[in-house]
Amino acid sequence: MTAKDPRTGRGPLRRLRGWGGVSAMAAACAVTASLTLLPLSHDGDDVFGPQATGPGALNALQTRADSCKDPLASVPPSEVDGEAVRRIKERGKLIAGVDQNSFQWGFRDPETGKLEGFDIDLVRAIAKAVLGDENKVIFRAIPTNQRIEALENDKVDVVVRTMTINCARLRDVSFSTPYFLAGQQVLAAKEDHSITGYNSTLAGKRICTAEGSTAYDELKKKSYGAVFEDEHDGTPADEDQLTVPNQLDCLVRLQLGEVDAIVTDNALAAGQAAQDPAVQLKGTPFTEEYYGVATKLGADDLVARVNKVLLDYTSGGAGSPWMTSYKKWLANGLPGIEGPPKPQ
Repeated sequence: MTAKDPRTGRGPLRRLRGWGGVSAMAAACAVTASLTLLPLSHDGDDVFGPQATGPGALNALQTRADSCKDPLASVPPSEVDGEAVRRIKERGKLIAGVDQNSFQWGFRDPETGKLEGFDIDLVRAIAKAVLGDENKVIFRAIPTNQRIEALENDKVDVVVRTMTINCARLRDVSFSTPYFLAGQQVLAAKEDHSITGYNSTLAGKRICTAEGSTAYDELKKKSYGAVFEDEHDGTPADEDQLTVPNQLDCLVRLQLGEVDAIVTDNALAAGQAAQDPAVQLKGTPFTEEYYGVATKLGADDLVARVNKVLLDYTSGGAGSPWMTSYKKWLANGLPGIEGPPKPQ
Protein backbone atom coordinates (compact mmCIF):
# COMPACT_ATOMS: atom_id res chain seq x y z
CA MET A 1 0.00 0.00 0.00
CA THR A 2 1.35 3.42 -0.94
CA ALA A 3 1.70 5.78 2.00
CA LYS A 4 0.08 9.19 1.89
CA ASP A 5 1.70 12.40 2.96
CA PRO A 6 1.10 12.48 6.76
CA ARG A 7 0.96 16.29 6.84
CA THR A 8 -1.44 16.91 3.99
CA GLY A 9 -3.36 13.65 3.64
CA ARG A 10 -2.50 13.76 -0.02
CA GLY A 11 -0.35 11.24 -1.71
CA PRO A 12 1.44 9.26 -2.68
CA LEU A 13 4.34 10.18 -0.44
CA ARG A 14 7.45 9.92 -2.59
CA ARG A 15 10.72 9.78 -0.75
CA LEU A 16 13.33 10.72 -3.27
CA ARG A 17 16.80 9.43 -2.60
CA GLY A 18 19.64 11.76 -3.38
CA TRP A 19 22.40 13.93 -1.97
CA GLY A 20 22.71 11.84 1.16
CA GLY A 21 18.99 11.11 1.50
CA VAL A 22 16.06 13.02 2.88
CA SER A 23 17.22 13.05 6.47
CA ALA A 24 20.48 14.75 5.53
CA MET A 25 18.64 17.33 3.47
CA ALA A 26 16.19 18.02 6.28
CA ALA A 27 19.10 18.53 8.64
CA ALA A 28 20.72 20.88 6.15
CA CYS A 29 17.48 22.83 5.95
CA ALA A 30 17.42 23.23 9.72
CA VAL A 31 20.98 24.47 9.75
CA THR A 32 20.13 26.94 7.00
CA ALA A 33 17.32 28.41 9.06
CA SER A 34 19.58 28.90 12.06
CA LEU A 35 22.23 30.71 10.01
CA THR A 36 19.98 33.07 8.14
CA LEU A 37 21.24 36.66 8.17
CA LEU A 38 24.25 35.84 10.35
CA PRO A 39 27.65 37.10 9.23
CA LEU A 40 29.79 34.33 7.79
CA SER A 41 33.54 34.23 8.23
CA HIS A 42 35.92 34.05 5.30
CA ASP A 43 39.59 33.19 5.59
CA GLY A 44 39.78 34.14 9.28
CA ASP A 45 37.48 37.18 9.28
CA ASP A 46 35.68 37.92 12.53
CA VAL A 47 32.32 36.20 12.10
CA PHE A 48 30.62 39.07 13.82
CA GLY A 49 32.82 41.62 11.95
CA PRO A 50 31.90 45.29 11.79
CA GLN A 51 28.27 46.06 11.21
CA ALA A 52 27.54 47.59 7.85
CA THR A 53 26.78 51.26 8.07
CA GLY A 54 25.58 51.01 4.48
CA PRO A 55 26.23 53.11 1.44
CA GLY A 56 23.35 55.47 2.11
CA ALA A 57 21.00 56.74 -0.52
CA LEU A 58 22.60 59.27 -2.80
CA ASN A 59 20.77 62.36 -3.95
CA ALA A 60 20.96 61.24 -7.55
CA LEU A 61 18.53 58.33 -7.26
CA GLN A 62 18.21 56.23 -10.37
CA THR A 63 15.14 57.32 -12.24
CA ARG A 64 14.80 54.14 -14.27
CA ALA A 65 12.56 52.57 -11.61
CA ASP A 66 9.79 55.12 -12.13
CA SER A 67 9.89 55.07 -15.93
CA CYS A 68 11.07 51.51 -16.38
CA LYS A 69 11.08 50.44 -20.00
CA ASP A 70 14.41 48.65 -20.08
CA PRO A 71 15.28 47.30 -16.61
CA LEU A 72 18.59 45.93 -17.89
CA ALA A 73 19.98 49.40 -18.66
CA SER A 74 22.44 50.47 -15.97
CA VAL A 75 24.77 53.36 -15.17
CA PRO A 76 28.07 53.59 -17.10
CA PRO A 77 31.10 51.83 -15.55
CA SER A 78 33.38 54.06 -13.50
CA GLU A 79 36.21 53.93 -10.96
CA VAL A 80 35.32 57.27 -9.37
CA ASP A 81 34.76 56.90 -5.62
CA GLY A 82 31.47 58.20 -4.30
CA GLU A 83 29.88 57.96 -0.89
CA ALA A 84 29.02 54.26 -1.11
CA VAL A 85 32.48 53.15 -2.25
CA ARG A 86 34.21 55.40 0.31
CA ARG A 87 32.24 53.79 3.14
CA ILE A 88 33.41 50.34 2.05
CA LYS A 89 37.02 51.51 1.86
CA GLU A 90 36.83 53.15 5.28
CA ARG A 91 35.46 49.93 6.77
CA GLY A 92 38.07 47.85 4.95
CA LYS A 93 35.63 45.06 4.14
CA LEU A 94 32.96 44.47 1.53
CA ILE A 95 29.82 43.02 3.11
CA ALA A 96 28.06 40.76 0.62
CA GLY A 97 24.68 39.07 0.90
CA VAL A 98 24.95 35.61 -0.63
CA ASP A 99 23.45 32.15 -0.61
CA GLN A 100 25.21 29.29 1.14
CA ASN A 101 22.86 26.52 0.00
CA SER A 102 22.73 26.78 -3.80
CA PHE A 103 25.09 24.19 -5.19
CA GLN A 104 27.44 25.65 -7.81
CA TRP A 105 26.29 29.23 -7.11
CA GLY A 106 26.85 29.88 -3.44
CA PHE A 107 27.46 26.92 -1.16
CA ARG A 108 29.67 25.86 1.71
CA ASP A 109 32.22 23.21 0.77
CA PRO A 110 31.72 20.37 3.31
CA GLU A 111 35.46 19.59 3.37
CA THR A 112 36.93 23.08 3.71
CA GLY A 113 33.98 24.92 5.24
CA LYS A 114 34.52 27.78 2.80
CA LEU A 115 31.93 29.39 0.57
CA GLU A 116 32.36 28.61 -3.11
CA GLY A 117 30.49 28.95 -6.38
CA PHE A 118 29.86 31.21 -9.36
CA ASP A 119 28.36 34.06 -7.33
CA ILE A 120 31.09 33.79 -4.71
CA ASP A 121 33.78 34.18 -7.38
CA LEU A 122 32.13 37.40 -8.52
CA VAL A 123 31.97 38.77 -4.96
CA ARG A 124 35.69 38.16 -4.58
CA ALA A 125 36.36 39.96 -7.86
CA ILE A 126 34.43 43.00 -6.59
CA ALA A 127 36.35 42.98 -3.30
CA LYS A 128 39.67 42.79 -5.13
CA ALA A 129 38.77 45.71 -7.41
CA VAL A 130 37.52 47.96 -4.60
CA LEU A 131 39.84 46.95 -1.74
CA GLY A 132 42.78 45.32 -3.51
CA ASP A 133 42.23 41.95 -1.82
CA GLU A 134 39.64 39.33 -2.73
CA ASN A 135 39.63 38.08 0.85
CA LYS A 136 38.45 41.37 2.35
CA VAL A 137 34.84 40.17 2.40
CA ILE A 138 32.29 39.48 5.10
CA PHE A 139 29.76 37.05 3.67
CA ARG A 140 26.24 37.11 5.10
CA ALA A 141 23.78 34.37 4.31
CA ILE A 142 20.38 35.79 3.44
CA PRO A 143 17.23 33.94 2.34
CA THR A 144 15.50 34.74 -0.92
CA ASN A 145 12.74 36.75 0.72
CA GLN A 146 15.15 39.03 2.64
CA ARG A 147 17.50 40.14 -0.14
CA ILE A 148 15.90 43.56 -0.56
CA GLU A 149 15.39 44.06 3.17
CA ALA A 150 19.07 43.37 3.84
CA LEU A 151 20.04 46.20 1.49
CA GLU A 152 17.40 48.61 2.76
CA ASN A 153 18.50 48.05 6.38
CA ASP A 154 22.23 48.41 5.60
CA LYS A 155 23.04 44.82 6.55
CA VAL A 156 25.00 44.35 3.31
CA ASP A 157 26.63 46.50 0.63
CA VAL A 158 25.76 44.23 -2.26
CA VAL A 159 23.60 41.19 -2.89
CA VAL A 160 25.10 38.64 -5.27
CA ARG A 161 22.56 35.85 -5.03
CA THR A 162 21.04 34.85 -8.40
CA MET A 163 18.83 37.94 -8.15
CA THR A 164 16.77 38.73 -11.23
CA ILE A 165 16.67 42.30 -12.53
CA ASN A 166 13.14 43.59 -13.11
CA CYS A 167 11.16 46.82 -12.98
CA ALA A 168 9.36 45.94 -9.73
CA ARG A 169 12.63 45.48 -7.85
CA LEU A 170 14.08 48.68 -9.28
CA ARG A 171 11.66 50.58 -7.04
CA ASP A 172 13.55 49.22 -4.02
CA VAL A 173 17.16 48.57 -5.09
CA SER A 174 19.65 49.48 -7.78
CA PHE A 175 21.17 46.92 -10.12
CA SER A 176 24.36 46.44 -12.05
CA THR A 177 24.35 45.40 -15.67
CA PRO A 178 23.42 41.69 -16.07
CA TYR A 179 26.05 39.07 -15.40
CA PHE A 180 24.07 35.91 -16.23
CA LEU A 181 21.01 34.83 -18.24
CA ALA A 182 18.81 32.06 -16.87
CA GLY A 183 15.12 31.15 -17.21
CA GLN A 184 12.25 29.82 -15.11
CA GLN A 185 11.66 26.09 -15.45
CA VAL A 186 9.90 23.21 -13.70
CA LEU A 187 11.82 20.73 -11.56
CA ALA A 188 10.12 17.47 -10.59
CA ALA A 189 10.83 13.84 -9.79
CA LYS A 190 12.42 11.98 -12.67
CA GLU A 191 9.90 9.18 -12.19
CA ASP A 192 6.93 11.55 -12.40
CA HIS A 193 5.93 11.46 -16.06
CA SER A 194 2.64 13.27 -15.43
CA ILE A 195 4.44 16.65 -15.35
CA THR A 196 6.04 17.66 -18.63
CA GLY A 197 6.81 21.34 -18.03
CA TYR A 198 5.21 24.72 -17.48
CA ASN A 199 1.87 23.79 -19.04
CA SER A 200 -1.53 22.25 -18.30
CA THR A 201 0.11 19.20 -16.71
CA LEU A 202 0.57 21.36 -13.60
CA ALA A 203 -3.20 21.47 -13.00
CA GLY A 204 -3.97 20.37 -9.44
CA LYS A 205 -0.29 19.81 -8.65
CA ARG A 206 1.33 21.25 -5.53
CA ILE A 207 4.07 23.63 -6.65
CA CYS A 208 6.76 25.06 -4.37
CA THR A 209 8.42 28.46 -4.90
CA ALA A 210 10.51 30.79 -2.79
CA GLU A 211 8.72 33.78 -1.30
CA GLY A 212 9.68 36.97 -3.12
CA SER A 213 10.94 35.05 -6.16
CA THR A 214 10.16 35.69 -9.81
CA ALA A 215 8.92 32.10 -9.99
CA TYR A 216 6.10 32.95 -7.59
CA ASP A 217 5.30 36.08 -9.60
CA GLU A 218 5.07 34.03 -12.80
CA LEU A 219 2.68 31.55 -11.21
CA LYS A 220 0.54 34.45 -10.01
CA LYS A 221 0.27 35.54 -13.65
CA LYS A 222 -0.49 32.07 -15.00
CA SER A 223 -0.63 28.97 -12.85
CA TYR A 224 -2.29 26.46 -15.21
CA GLY A 225 -4.44 25.43 -12.25
CA ALA A 226 -1.50 24.58 -10.03
CA VAL A 227 -1.76 24.92 -6.24
CA PHE A 228 1.12 27.21 -5.28
CA GLU A 229 -0.02 29.41 -2.37
CA ASP A 230 -0.19 28.51 1.31
CA GLU A 231 -3.87 29.39 1.16
CA HIS A 232 -5.87 27.95 -1.74
CA ASP A 233 -9.59 28.57 -2.28
CA GLY A 234 -9.85 29.88 1.28
CA THR A 235 -8.29 26.75 2.78
CA PRO A 236 -4.98 27.42 4.55
CA ALA A 237 -2.17 24.93 4.07
CA ASP A 238 0.71 24.33 6.43
CA GLU A 239 2.78 27.48 6.88
CA ASP A 240 5.71 27.71 4.48
CA GLN A 241 4.72 24.49 2.75
CA LEU A 242 4.35 25.92 -0.77
CA THR A 243 5.97 29.35 -0.46
CA VAL A 244 9.22 29.03 1.48
CA PRO A 245 11.89 31.48 2.70
CA ASN A 246 14.78 29.70 0.94
CA GLN A 247 14.64 28.08 -2.48
CA LEU A 248 16.52 25.01 -1.20
CA ASP A 249 13.59 24.33 1.14
CA CYS A 250 11.57 23.46 -1.97
CA LEU A 251 13.93 20.60 -2.79
CA VAL A 252 13.43 19.21 0.72
CA ARG A 253 9.65 19.49 0.26
CA LEU A 254 9.90 17.64 -3.05
CA GLN A 255 12.09 14.91 -1.57
CA LEU A 256 9.62 14.42 1.28
CA GLY A 257 6.70 14.19 -1.16
CA GLU A 258 5.04 17.28 0.29
CA VAL A 259 4.96 18.99 -3.11
CA ASP A 260 4.80 17.65 -6.66
CA ALA A 261 7.16 20.07 -8.37
CA ILE A 262 9.24 23.22 -8.03
CA VAL A 263 9.32 26.30 -10.24
CA THR A 264 12.61 28.16 -10.09
CA ASP A 265 15.46 29.46 -12.23
CA ASN A 266 16.90 26.68 -14.35
CA ALA A 267 20.36 27.74 -13.21
CA LEU A 268 19.47 26.90 -9.59
CA ALA A 269 17.48 23.83 -10.62
CA ALA A 270 20.45 22.43 -12.53
CA GLY A 271 22.47 22.57 -9.32
CA GLN A 272 19.72 20.78 -7.43
CA ALA A 273 19.49 18.10 -10.11
CA ALA A 274 23.24 17.63 -9.71
CA GLN A 275 22.72 17.18 -5.96
CA ASP A 276 19.86 14.71 -6.34
CA PRO A 277 19.76 12.39 -9.40
CA ALA A 278 16.13 11.54 -8.62
CA VAL A 279 14.93 14.94 -9.88
CA GLN A 280 15.18 16.55 -13.30
CA LEU A 281 14.23 19.67 -15.23
CA LYS A 282 10.96 19.31 -17.14
CA GLY A 283 10.16 21.09 -20.41
CA THR A 284 12.05 24.23 -21.41
CA PRO A 285 12.64 27.65 -19.78
CA PHE A 286 9.62 29.91 -20.17
CA THR A 287 11.17 33.24 -19.16
CA GLU A 288 14.43 35.14 -19.47
CA GLU A 289 15.97 35.89 -16.08
CA TYR A 290 18.92 38.29 -16.08
CA TYR A 291 20.88 38.20 -12.82
CA GLY A 292 22.41 41.43 -11.53
CA VAL A 293 24.39 42.63 -8.52
CA ALA A 294 21.98 44.56 -6.30
CA THR A 295 22.89 47.56 -4.14
CA LYS A 296 20.97 49.95 -1.95
CA LEU A 297 18.70 52.20 -3.99
CA GLY A 298 20.59 55.22 -5.26
CA ALA A 299 24.12 53.93 -4.59
CA ASP A 300 25.02 54.78 -8.17
CA ASP A 301 28.76 55.10 -7.56
CA LEU A 302 28.86 51.53 -6.23
CA VAL A 303 26.79 50.33 -9.19
CA ALA A 304 29.20 52.09 -11.54
CA ARG A 305 32.17 50.46 -9.79
CA VAL A 306 30.54 47.02 -10.02
CA ASN A 307 29.85 47.62 -13.71
CA LYS A 308 33.55 48.39 -14.21
CA VAL A 309 34.38 45.13 -12.44
CA LEU A 310 31.96 43.25 -14.68
CA LEU A 311 33.46 44.88 -17.77
CA ASP A 312 36.90 43.58 -16.79
CA TYR A 313 35.57 40.27 -15.43
CA THR A 314 33.79 39.36 -18.65
CA SER A 315 36.46 40.58 -21.10
CA GLY A 316 38.87 38.20 -22.78
CA GLY A 317 36.55 35.71 -24.45
CA ALA A 318 37.17 32.07 -23.56
CA GLY A 319 39.97 33.07 -21.19
CA SER A 320 37.99 35.64 -19.21
CA PRO A 321 37.49 35.21 -15.45
CA TRP A 322 33.76 34.89 -16.16
CA MET A 323 34.28 31.94 -18.53
CA THR A 324 36.78 30.34 -16.15
CA SER A 325 34.21 30.47 -13.36
CA TYR A 326 31.44 29.22 -15.67
CA LYS A 327 33.50 26.22 -16.79
CA LYS A 328 34.37 25.37 -13.19
CA TRP A 329 30.89 25.60 -11.69
CA LEU A 330 28.13 25.63 -14.28
CA ALA A 331 29.17 24.08 -17.59
CA ASN A 332 28.18 20.52 -16.66
CA GLY A 333 24.62 21.42 -15.67
CA LEU A 334 24.15 24.32 -18.11
CA PRO A 335 26.26 23.44 -21.16
CA GLY A 336 26.58 25.47 -24.33
CA ILE A 337 26.75 28.99 -22.87
CA GLU A 338 29.28 30.95 -24.92
CA GLY A 339 29.58 34.02 -22.71
CA PRO A 340 27.86 36.50 -20.42
CA PRO A 341 25.03 38.85 -21.46
CA LYS A 342 26.21 42.01 -23.16
CA PRO A 343 26.26 45.03 -20.85
CA GLN A 344 23.69 47.74 -21.41
